Amino acid sequence: MDPSAYTEIYEVENKHWWFIARRKIIEGVIRSLDLPPESNILELGAGTGGNLEMLSRFGKVRAAEMDDYAREMAIKQTGGKFDVQYGCCPEIIPFEGVKFDLICMFDVLEHIFEDVETLSALKRRLAPKGRLLITVPAYQWMWCGHDEFLHHMRRYTSGELSRKLRKTGYHVRKITYFNSLLFPLAALVRVKDRLTSKKVESVNQLPSPMLNEWLEKIFACEARLVKNSHLPFGVSLLAIAENT
Repeated sequence: MDPSAYTEIYEVENKHWWFIARRKIIEGVIRSLDLPPESNILELGAGTGGNLEMLSRFGKVRAAEMDDYAREMAIKQTGGKFDVQYGCCPEIIPFEGVKFDLICMFDVLEHIFEDVETLSALKRRLAPKGRLLITVPAYQWMWCGHDEFLHHMRRYTSGELSRKLRKTGYHVRKITYFNSLLFPLAALVRVKDRLTSKKVESVNQLPSPMLNEWLEKIFACEARLVKNSHLPFGVSLLAIAENT
């Protein structure tokens, strides 16, 4: 990603509505997995470390991040509490010899050219019955300057993501769209930006406190729906796949 994006994420990921609500949704999904005590958990593409504290409620967390600057900020943000090492999928997945009960990639797979190869590599690092939990942006037609600024390679549909997971030998336990309530507004903004070729130089600016609070509430209220059902559309996708 653009280095300025990491700086921006570091500054807002504990305050911005999107990060807070997504974290609540993911936490609810992980809680439903009923992971074994002291699970080994790996977050790949940990960025500036905003999810590590939440993940640590479910087991022993390790993290990997390709960008040196982001990795330093992740260590700083968490006070050195977590082992954050260099990783570059699909070739370099650290912590050799450790089999993980849960591997997480939150809005990371879309950055990787070799996505199928990456899914295969991650499967080899999962324990038997271990789970892969991923989120990705949805719908290629929503592509705009936001994706280019973040150096995305693609956006996904549920069918495409499901096929790639099955192709690499996973049992797909769940796949659902989310961020559905705000989807019409997000789609309108994305299409408008695409038609006007608007250059994006910032992606996570904080709105006013009141708007930030309301957007968080709207997005976060999907937590139970995402955990218990399958939403038919949304800005993003969430998938749980099991190593069989």
